[in-house]
Amino acid sequence: MSHSAPLSLHSALVVRSPFDAALLERYRRQSGEIDIHWTPTTVLMKNIENGQQCDVVIVTDPAMDQLVAQGIVDPATRKPLVISRIGFAVKQGAPHVDVSTTEQLVKTLREGRSICYSIGGASGIHFKTVLKKLGIEQEIDAKASPIPEGFTAEKLISGEADLAIQQISELLVVPGVEIIGYLPDELQKITAFSIAQFANSERKQQAAELIDIVTAANTADEYQKFGLELRN
Repeated sequence: MSHSAPLSLHSALVVRSPFDAALLERYRRQSGEIDIHWTPTTVLMKNIENGQQCDVVIVTDPAMDQLVAQGIVDPATRKPLVISRIGFAVKQGAPHVDVSTTEQLVKTLREGRSICYSIGGASGIHFKTVLKKLGIEQEIDAKASPIPEGFTAEKLISGEADLAIQQISELLVVPGVEIIGYLPDELQKITAFSIAQFANSERKQQAAELIDIVTAANTADEYQKFGLELRN
């Protein structure tokens, strides 16, 4: 089925890999064109606060709660999407440093040259709280290579960092990197994401079709390939 105006999707970065790999093409084949803006949830929420409009939005659950409370999204269209975990990557071929326990992680961070995290992303915000909890925030930040937003693994390719932390699916967006492990369980933060239509969307049918496609049970394998778990 074809529609004249492209659907507008504003989404957190977390689902970019499975969407680019397969899910957006499923939508295009069934429903038509789609315009996508990929930004961290914190940046996306600021953009919405400043009046930015779209048809469908994907953000963390707390952010979606806020959009529902403000009447910006239609709560009847809200669906749970994925669960994401935070992990680490190195450049392909680099040694796989040990991040398996809190003790080993601290040792790795102290001995490493530089780690990259995203200031605007949920993973980076959490990582800062972890560093503070471990009492090494100033020490690690003094040699870190933080970015305002985007994909931290790009700093591995450029050589500016030798370790990157982010949601696993976001690390895998960048070719030429390898996942070496997750944040240890006692430090891990599992983040849940939801999808919903903007209440004032003029493309409600297209929006509903996209939501149905990306939350369908047969998408679970696509998400799993990139370290994500489809929510029931």
